[in-house]
Amino acid sequence: MADPSFDVVSKVDRQEVDNALNQAAKELANRFDFRGTGTRISWAGEESVTLESETEERCKAAIDVFKEKLVKRGVSLKALDMGEPTSSGQAYKVTGKIKQGIAQDTAKKISKRIRDDGPKGVQAQIQGDQLRVSGKKKDDLQAVIELLKHEDFDTALQFENYR
Repeated sequence: MADPSFDVVSKVDRQEVDNALNQAAKELANRFDFRGTGTRISWAGEESVTLESETEERCKAAIDVFKEKLVKRGVSLKALDMGEPTSSGQAYKVTGKIKQGIAQDTAKKISKRIRDDGPKGVQAQIQGDQLRVSGKKKDDLQAVIELLKHEDFDTALQFENYR
């Protein structure tokens, strides 16, 4: 039988982000302080969100509304990469990207942290945009999960396929 293992991934449920975006759009359309400011939020491609408003402060407030909706839906804010509002003619625009997968440099940092601070006999292999962590004992793997939960890698981490 193979050694116990689990995968470290960074995935965002697209449906939850879509629900949060729709809720934010409804709130922006109905809230008193956003009336008449032309504030809109929408998808701009598969993994991008565009926010538009007539003033910079309303644009920043709309970003906060969207972040609040994401948190309520259980989506980590580490998975959202929002830029700063930029003026484009008569409106301010912000584009945000939903990050999927673990970047190579972040995967290397995670792997190094497991090697340095993790229990002996635990290996981490980078497989595309995820990591496979394996070891002889399940207790060692649980210790690695706890270690990674307490670290900040600027990426939302999930642990899957624990066997």
